Amino acid sequence: MAGERLDALLREHAQLEREMADPAVHADAQRARRLGRRYAELSQISAAHAQWQRDEDDLAAARELGESDPELAAEAEELEHAAADSRRRLEDLLAPRDPDDARDVVLEVKAGAGGEEAALFAADLLRMYRGYAQHRGWSMESVSETPTELGGLKDATVVIRARGDVTPEQGVWASLKHEGGVHRVQRVPVTESQGRVHTSAAGVLVIPEADETDEDGLLAEEMAPANLRIDVFRSSGPGGQSVNTTDSAVRVTHLPTGIVVSSQNEKSQLQNREAALRVLRSRLRDRHREEAAAEASAQRRSQVRSLDRSERIRTYNFPESRVTDHRTGVKSHALEQVLGGDLDAFVLASRQAERAARLAEPEETS
Repeated sequence: MAGERLDALLREHAQLEREMADPAVHADAQRARRLGRRYAELSQISAAHAQWQRDEDDLAAARELGESDPELAAEAEELEHAAADSRRRLEDLLAPRDPDDARDVVLEVKAGAGGEEAALFAADLLRMYRGYAQHRGWSMESVSETPTELGGLKDATVVIRARGDVTPEQGVWASLKHEGGVHRVQRVPVTESQGRVHTSAAGVLVIPEADETDEDGLLAEEMAPANLRIDVFRSSGPGGQSVNTTDSAVRVTHLPTGIVVSSQNEKSQLQNREAALRVLRSRLRDRHREEAAAEASAQRRSQVRSLDRSERIRTYNFPESRVTDHRTGVKSHALEQVLGGDLDAFVLASRQAERAARLAEPEETS
């Protein structure tokens, strides 16, 4: 166990504890949230370290007294297992991990190949993530949706947030980052009169949500007003009558990169503008994150960005009620439950695979 690193983390935890007790910190909501995330992470490490020390002390005492007491000698064997377990727990918390794990996410779903059937499947995927978010106690905020006549979605953007300060293990990004890619569906479309099974696809993009505290010099420069074109237009789709009768929707174009973000699901132009800027900030931050990862490693953490059906990550087969993850090999024959939000098995397998990869290449983490 890396003693110097552990000591540094414990000192940082003590310093954060002092800062969090300062009322002035909580006057700045963004700073308080950033410090709270880090404090929650280090609190886990501090608690695990304290437990390991207690178990080691109990074991040492039992061994010493066990030399003259057979009952205590037997108890020492049990304490050996407890000390080993607490040590493994601490080592697991100290293992290399994604620094963004505790963050919330911006999640986008886009219908791909397959026409109306792909749009219906995109709507199914959005409902699946809504169900998973409810299962985890998270909130989902809709930024924009483009519905189709049959109830499908051409595209949708949502923000999924945990409630309160969470540890990296509990973070939304930690669980949903591996959902990014192409999802393929095999079923008989509602528009198919011959009963033939069709294959279509929808793309999912997941990025960590940025906030104002992430605006370092470069990102702040990119978000400067001169780099933004902001247009307003009349909203359409979900949101109620008041949404559809005013020019409240906002489209933000980032001129240097051509990134376009729209928000129309809030009731006021100001709210839609703020929502669009949050998504834009997250996308720009994600660009920098991926560029940095590409420079540090030729094999950067990736998400499929095209809608090529051959680059699938998961297939949802309705005739056989089977869902297959093509990266981890996990399969489920409870398709309806999965689409209802039961993603635990898929999320766990992806997180275990990521951890194994990080432990195998510790020099490429930061």
